[in-house]
Amino acid sequence: MDRPDSSRPVLSDRVLINGVVTPLTFFADGVLRWTERRQRTLIVEKEVLGLKVEGPKIRIGALVHAGAGICCVASGGGGGGALVRRDLVFEPLSEDLRKLWCQKLLDFIDSLGRPRRLLVFVNPFGGSKAASKIFADEVKPLFDDAGVQLTLQETQYQLHAKEVVKTLDLSKYDGIVCVSGDGVLVEVVNGLLEREDWDTAIKMPLGVVPAGTGNGMAKSLLESVGEPCKVTNAVLAIIRGHKRSLDVSTIWQGKTKFFSVLMLAWGLVADVDIESEKYRWMGSARLDIYAIQRIVHLRQYNGSISFVPAPGFEGFGEPTSYKDGGESTNTDPSQEKPVKVRQLGYEGPDISLENMNWRTIEGPFVSVWLHNVPWGGEETKAAPDAEFSDGYLDVIIMKACPKLSLLSLMTGLSRGTHVKSPYVSYFKVKAFVLEPGARAEDPTKEGIVDSDGEVLARGKGAYKCQQKTLMSYDKLQITVDQGLATLFTPEQNIHFS
Repeated sequence: MDRPDSSRPVLSDRVLINGVVTPLTFFADGVLRWTERRQRTLIVEKEVLGLKVEGPKIRIGALVHAGAGICCVASGGGGGGALVRRDLVFEPLSEDLRKLWCQKLLDFIDSLGRPRRLLVFVNPFGGSKAASKIFADEVKPLFDDAGVQLTLQETQYQLHAKEVVKTLDLSKYDGIVCVSGDGVLVEVVNGLLEREDWDTAIKMPLGVVPAGTGNGMAKSLLESVGEPCKVTNAVLAIIRGHKRSLDVSTIWQGKTKFFSVLMLAWGLVADVDIESEKYRWMGSARLDIYAIQRIVHLRQYNGSISFVPAPGFEGFGEPTSYKDGGESTNTDPSQEKPVKVRQLGYEGPDISLENMNWRTIEGPFVSVWLHNVPWGGEETKAAPDAEFSDGYLDVIIMKACPKLSLLSLMTGLSRGTHVKSPYVSYFKVKAFVLEPGARAEDPTKEGIVDSDGEVLARGKGAYKCQQKTLMSYDKLQITVDQGLATLFTPEQNIHFS
């Protein structure tokens, strides 16, 4: 944190620590330094949750990386490890000094712009159904120590969070936190974007605490700065209040829209993700076991994809013209009207998709996978080059592949090495059209289109094909709004007004 005269002492005094009179200095850059057998430091901005007065004593609640901060000779910020609780308790030698210490410390914490009022969604049904316990045991105590006022909302059914957010008085909160997997975050984004005031509502900072099956967003945020995907690390990132922007994709078919922040899958990945639900009793192992089953009985799907490549990726596919992702089935070019869409379908800027340089790849495909962030789950580094707000989606395409090579390729998902396989095409796009088809080996059966854990479409003969879905198993369009949403992030020096 760059501050004028950052090394200037704001307050220096002799205090009691563990019954011993000890010099304690608070510097303008928010560093506390004292000597207790050896020199120790604590960085308020990075490590301090808050402070409490306990009679004549002041307790500064802190989270530090094991082996760093309050525990060592000097705190260099050493990240990358699990956080441990280390509180500094000291007693000023007079009541006036105690008040002065409290004032200086609280003034500094207030200057950091941390969130003070948060709406917290807890999904008690997701993953191992542990989110409520995680909130009570790990999340709430940290927010309490930081002096953050929480409004708790447990989700009772699918799309509950979306319904709440659509009518929420956002002026009451400094952010919305999702203690769940990725599903509740997706609901919140969709709810914000379906409001009449969507353009200001979507600026509400969103926080994610990993407590579900798929924790791809939390993993992506924390791993980007070398932090483990742990509840404590995620909560501290929210408390500190740093923010970063996040791309949002609009998936549309006719007038129907779905807003995505994570991924879209068709083929092998979607089949494993959705069809393995029948083995939920296996826990997270269901994905690995069912993936092997699907590889042994490998499916390929006919169809095609069209896309506008990002700069540097023009070599993928063959040149083509824009394929309207809307409802029209008119094949007479002379009767087609110029295509202009608003990416959000509201008041956003018009995007002339037909004037872009489109390219196409024909099937059959083993898998088509689009990703907005690097991690699809805690063990799946789907798109290692993905960025949060570059304005592009990362596309991972698998076509014909020997089964042993495919098995080896899939085992590389946890490291992101699968994209280096000669059987994988990996590139970035600005816009995308998917035209899903039937299985190459059985034209009577079609597939599943999955986005952010939500089944958008089920084709004939697909798993649970009798269930109603948001979209039909037909052509759909994807466009990207760069940096539309805002996330609380563990990364320093990303401050948005």
